[in-house]
Amino acid sequence: FYADLKAYRRDPTPARRAALRTRFDRIFKRRTGFATLDRLLARLHANKAELLMVLDRPDIPLHTNGSENDIRCQVTRRKLSGGTRSDAGRDCRDAFLGIAKTCAKLRISFWDYLGSRLAVAGNAAVPYLPELVGNPA
Repeated sequence: FYADLKAYRRDPTPARRAALRTRFDRIFKRRTGFATLDRLLARLHANKAELLMVLDRPDIPLHTNGSENDIRCQVTRRKLSGGTRSDAGRDCRDAFLGIAKTCAKLRISFWDYLGSRLAVAGNAAVPYLPELVGNPA
């Protein structure tokens, strides 16, 4: 099914879109008699709109590797440190890691950005991230 979705992305047609929707229903509405598997199939079918988004928008990726890669550093940090001691600590960690990832994607030094926000003397002025995200260089 995944291979057929990839093929559809390369050459989308209304007939293929309808066939893939029908096939999805046939696969995920099936009942196997195994409770765990039947619950999994029902859960996947309940997410049909999200899972088949590519049929309406062939330009979007079929996988979430980019998103998962964005959070990988947070998961690694959490595993190494054993987590945080408070909700405020977790929020700070998540905020700073998010800013660091965004700076890296925009090819801006995190330390320059932080120095600019904290008005460190002699630090170059760096625009706010929302301004840069809207107009990447």
